[in-house]
Amino acid sequence: MKTRRNYPLLLVSQFLGALGDNAILAIILGPLMKAFAEGKVTSPEQSIANIGYTSLLFVPYLIFASLAGYVNDRYSKTHWLALGNVVKLSGAALAALHATVGNWSLAAGYFVIGIGACFYSPAKYGILPEIVAMEKLVKANGMVELLTLVAILIGNIAGAVIADQVNAQKLSSLAAYGMVAGIYGTSLFLNLLMKRTPACPDVRFRENTSEFFLNVRQLFASPRLRRILVGTGLFWVCGALMKMNFQPWGQQVLKLETMTKVALLGLWLSMGVMLGSVLAGYLHRVGDLRRTRLYGALLAGGVGALGAVQMLTEAGLPWPRLFAIGVLIVAGVFAGLFLIPLNAALQAESHQGKLGKTIATQNFIENTAMLAAGGFAYLNVKKGFDPSQLFFCLAALVAAVVAWLKIPLKAIKK
Repeated sequence: MKTRRNYPLLLVSQFLGALGDNAILAIILGPLMKAFAEGKVTSPEQSIANIGYTSLLFVPYLIFASLAGYVNDRYSKTHWLALGNVVKLSGAALAALHATVGNWSLAAGYFVIGIGACFYSPAKYGILPEIVAMEKLVKANGMVELLTLVAILIGNIAGAVIADQVNAQKLSSLAAYGMVAGIYGTSLFLNLLMKRTPACPDVRFRENTSEFFLNVRQLFASPRLRRILVGTGLFWVCGALMKMNFQPWGQQVLKLETMTKVALLGLWLSMGVMLGSVLAGYLHRVGDLRRTRLYGALLAGGVGALGAVQMLTEAGLPWPRLFAIGVLIVAGVFAGLFLIPLNAALQAESHQGKLGKTIATQNFIENTAMLAAGGFAYLNVKKGFDPSQLFFCLAALVAAVVAWLKIPLKAIKK
């Protein structure tokens, strides 16, 4: 008998957790905007700080991926939902100490939040078969995904608004982090109200981890699935690097004055991705990847157009902000058209008995890709590239990978 209260409590809890994860990054990055405007940090310093802080969230997913999978299979998932939020609360508290102990606590605090998210994420998906009926499982997964996306958007904007209040000295830094702690605390409280789900004491760490890496090898043994995984990883490279570059590019090229206006850049891009995702459902059957490279090439063109905004503005382009918004939406559409058919093909063509491990493998690859995006951006900034040139570098990377990404038309038979 499924417990009715667990599902709505999970939806609200995971929404608040994702909101907090994104809000606190905006609060951490907010002072950089003020520091750059006052001449206290240079353009490369601003870019490197954005890259460094953003990348910290991805590292725990690589270090603790197999452990997080094991403990969520072995122990009650409601237990790990609560512990994930406890860890996030600790991270927020550590970040709040930066005024006293130094800025290193911001990095340490956000890294700790990443650890909490790493253990929370498998629980919020893995618990669904335990708390909803099988015939409602697809709908439940879709609802979790939708609320996560909405939480990311609202969290980015809410955090930016709070950061602007801190920069304007209308709100203390301690109060800003206290708000995020309150969000995590509410999420934790909702987890504690959930009825505890069962543990699985027969699960063993060594066997669990071996199965994960065996599945990775099996997926990469298929030429088609291997390229699909590279393609989905490329999408997240784009998303991560653009997010890292939005603040310096928005402030230096578009002359945006507040974190709120910078956060809206991500909103326009996300709107495009959502539109492209819907279009993909109408335009493609499952497994139809014939236009993947076309969409990837058009995505590369959109990213390159963002890099060209500065040159076009200097050449007399009217309303550069409106032009940039249009390009972000169009690039997002092509990104959605690129990603969704790949995701659908991966889920349909991988071994159905190992679909959970396939998704775990995909998540591992995507977080590796996002961390690699941070390394790629860092190297280019150290070479002296400005935010516009960084978009050109990303466009070149996307074009190069897409040129290689010739996906076989037929799935490999198992």
